[in-house]
Formats: sequence, structure tokens, C-alpha cells
Amino acid sequence: MTEDEQKLAAAKAAVEHIKDGMVVGLGTGSTAAKMVDLVGERVKNGLDIIAVPTSEATARQAEALGIRVVGLDEVSVIDLTIDGTDEVDPEKRLIKGGGGAHLREKIVASLSDRMIVIAENKKMVGKLGAFKLPVEVIPFAAGALLPKMEALGSTPEIRMKDGQPFLTDEGNQIIDCAFGEIDDPEELALTLSTTPGVVEHGLFIDYADLVLIGTDDGVKTFGG
Repeated sequence: MTEDEQKLAAAKAAVEHIKDGMVVGLGTGSTAAKMVDLVGERVKNGLDIIAVPTSEATARQAEALGIRVVGLDEVSVIDLTIDGTDEVDPEKRLIKGGGGAHLREKIVASLSDRMIVIAENKKMVGKLGAFKLPVEVIPFAAGALLPKMEALGSTPEIRMKDGQPFLTDEGNQIIDCAFGEIDDPEELALTLSTTPGVVEHGLFIDYADLVLIGTDDGVKTFGG
């Protein structure tokens, strides 16, 4: 299968977990977009759900497909969130944020009873860190935080778009930190979370309940 076919296979398997009456968190990214398209098809065929999107882009996509979209303040619980990832290791730890939506993604995931992660085969890694770790920071602190990220062992750079610093949906900047293999993701996550000026980081520890990986041999399942 091509990478797109692997993504679609994982997305199809994940959507099977959505049932009538659920509040569903809709992730962001190329794989999640395929999932949202599939949810839109099921809604058109009568599926009754409420969706909480993790980005403005996902909200626009969902609304265009006729999916009922609400904000976090309009729901008391999120039954299930389905989202993609940039990397996932055998312990279901993730690096997310390649699309810059990891702050909202983590908030939605943290409020969900269950999180399903979907990805193509190349996203499954033995050790996290080949993908640059996104660290969302307030613009005021971005420049000052570069040497701090370097002191943690990374090669950091402020994410740019069209010659200007990339801004998230919340108006923050992102420092992409090239660590290489991360020996202790939990320790790094704690260090980043307690660094003033850091809003959020792309390490998702103990969030994923089920990981669905599209491969040439079908969809592989990790977790339950």
C-alpha cells in the first residue's frame, strides 16, 4: 500500500469505533483529515454525533461536511478522540505538533475518555526523536528560550511561514527542537512543562489508548 492508503486504512478502522450519541474529538493533520472525511460520510448516512475539533482547519472541514461542531464549553465529556501523530513508539508515547495544533490536540485528548491514534507505518518508531519536537511558546519568550532548548540537548529553530514566525491558532510561536533519540521522554516532558514561557510541547505521554497503524499487511493494533 502507498502511504496514503495506509493512512486511509487506519482511519477506516478508527471510525468503526464511533457510535451514535458520542461526542467525538476530531484531530488535525493529513491522516486525521481522511478520518474526518469518513466521519462526514457516516453523518450523511445518519450517524448522530457531536464533534469537538482540535484546530480551526478541522472545524472548517467538519462543518463543510455537515458534521455538528461545538466548542469545549458546550460539552461535559468527550467520549472518544481520534487523531494522527508524527511519531509513536511501542509504549504508545507520541510526538505531535507537525501541523502546529498540539496545544488544542492535547487539551481535547486530556478531556477524552479514550484516544485512538492513527498513522501510516513509517510513523511507528523504536525510539522517539527523529521528528523535531514542537514546543509552543509565547512570542515574548521565543528568542530567549532558544538557548534553553539548546541546553536541553536540541538544535532549536523558530518555525517560519512565508518569511514570518509561524503562529498557532492561539497566536503563539513554535520552536522546533531536533533532539535525535530521546532517552527519557517523561523527564523531558516534565522539564518543558515547567519552563516559563513554554505553553505546551508535542510529547504526548499516557494519552493514547489505542494505536492503529496502516501497513502493507493491514492495520496493526497496539493497546486496547
